Amino acid sequence: MQRTYLAFHHNAKLHTLQTVVTAVRSITALEEANKGLFKQAKEDDHVVVTEKTIFHPQGGGQPSDVGVMKSPEGESFDVFMVRTSATNDGEILHFGRFANTMAIFKAGDSVTQTIDSEKRNLYSRYHTAGHVLGAAVRHLLEKEIANFDELKASHFPDSAACEFQGLIEGKWKDAIQTRLDEYVSKDMPVEIDWWDENDFKINGLERLIPDRKAMGMTDDEKFRVVKIVGAETYPCGGTHVDSTEQCGKTNVKKISRAKGTSRVSYVLP
Repeated sequence: MQRTYLAFHHNAKLHTLQTVVTAVRSITALEEANKGLFKQAKEDDHVVVTEKTIFHPQGGGQPSDVGVMKSPEGESFDVFMVRTSATNDGEILHFGRFANTMAIFKAGDSVTQTIDSEKRNLYSRYHTAGHVLGAAVRHLLEKEIANFDELKASHFPDSAACEFQGLIEGKWKDAIQTRLDEYVSKDMPVEIDWWDENDFKINGLERLIPDRKAMGMTDDEKFRVVKIVGAETYPCGGTHVDSTEQCGKTNVKKISRAKGTSRVSYVLP
């Protein structure tokens, strides 16, 4: 099975894209591992696979894009959720429902994908803001907190937070907010680049080198990285705004601690 080309990795400003359908599967015909990705599915729902996609699949802490696919003949498929296949490496599954179950796509059909631009922009703002928060906390506290490190993050609007190794006391909340405000207002450019392991080493970021095998990548593929110029660089497959200022006011909600880790939650207006 051929991997889906992730067009949004190379141009996140593409909000429409013409591509070709490679497979259409009824939800009932999916492997159990893939059925489990779409727990809200109904029996007449389908999954559509295409050669290319501008739909960001859920992952990396970011929600999936939603939108629609349409054929020149007028067939329409509403995309409710997008996930990476649990069984076929690199295959992207667009889950949703045909407007008319008697008029569905077939392999080889040309379709136009259109994402919900408003949601894409919101998710991009949240994702970039999460990285800016991570950079602010690292620069402020990595020498203040024992065993400090960045762990993981959620950029879902209703549960956005960054998790860190080490115990961050509540007294740091105002200082984190001040540093975060500083980084957002500086209007730092956000750039996409492609690195191999040596690039991480040259930049002193060996700790961030991803596991190539775990990601299903070949030896000659490069890792996608997001550079917040003047702050931090992160390996990341998500979508982002062009500068920190475009995140808008980012508010630190609270700091919680448990089992040696700290969780700094945030929200955008």
